[in-house]
Amino acid sequence: MFLAGDIGGTKTNLALYAYQDDKLVVQKYASYPSKGHATLQEIIHTFMADAPTGVRHACFGVAGPVKDGVVQVTNLPWIVDAAAIQNELKFQSVSLLNDLEANAYGIKTLDAKELLSLNPKGDARQIGNRALISAGTGLGEAGLVWDGVTHRPFASEGGHASFAPNDAIGDELLSFLRKERGHVSWERVLSGMGMVNLYRFFRQRSGQAEPPWLTEAIQAGDLAAEVTRAGLAEKDPVCIDALDCFVRNYGSEAGNLALKMLALGGVYIGGGIAPKMLSKMQSSIFLDAFYHKGRLSPLLQTIPVYVILNDKTALQGAAWFAAHSA
Repeated sequence: MFLAGDIGGTKTNLALYAYQDDKLVVQKYASYPSKGHATLQEIIHTFMADAPTGVRHACFGVAGPVKDGVVQVTNLPWIVDAAAIQNELKFQSVSLLNDLEANAYGIKTLDAKELLSLNPKGDARQIGNRALISAGTGLGEAGLVWDGVTHRPFASEGGHASFAPNDAIGDELLSFLRKERGHVSWERVLSGMGMVNLYRFFRQRSGQAEPPWLTEAIQAGDLAAEVTRAGLAEKDPVCIDALDCFVRNYGSEAGNLALKMLALGGVYIGGGIAPKMLSKMQSSIFLDAFYHKGRLSPLLQTIPVYVILNDKTALQGAAWFAAHSA
């Protein structure tokens, strides 16, 4: 069996997998609030307390840049050290991957029904590189290079690259955020915090007071989630504008990534946000922004685009990596 982890700023998911007949079979799964714990080891000890014995190999996908087996978790005050975990838990091997790299490995484990196609013009027969973009607590991006035989995932920190607006409203948004942040990354407009920023921008731009029912909902829940719900239900024009802008940004940056990776083999959309707004992701807003690349627009129209529906893809990718590197 193999211990796998998906470590993010909001939650930490752990699972034990057995690898049987070339398939991963989950033996135990649990999710923990990341900010409720001081270290990853603390969570692992809790998870392993009643786990089967004999687990000797582990792999964790971690939100942040991995260097020499160590990563400072983005959006969380943790330092995760593979060697320290291996020594403390007496494992034979512990591997660390960037969370999007783990997600990219997980694509190998998915069935067709776990992918939703967004681009009706995309040619699924094309062979070539792939790209992965994932908006959640932050914004992750990764690539899968085609070596002529298989796809080999690699990590990036593209979500922290500079936001580039593509219209007049985007110019206003950039100016609005630049006054607060100086550098404005894509993560600032395409993530959970991104939805919050978009709502603040459009609320100020509208000059309209926040309706009391929305204030009450936000106070009782999560601002980004409530804005998304209100936008999907078309209950508030500011929430509609924020949601539409979010989806437009998603399409635009997915198209940017497709060009940078020359992702003829497809663009995959991971993370927890896209599956919660599928009606918007399937609308023309996303695809129009994805295609809108000037002379390369015809190329973008041929590239398949898929939303990953399985929220355990990163976990499965970490387990797959552990099983094949043990």
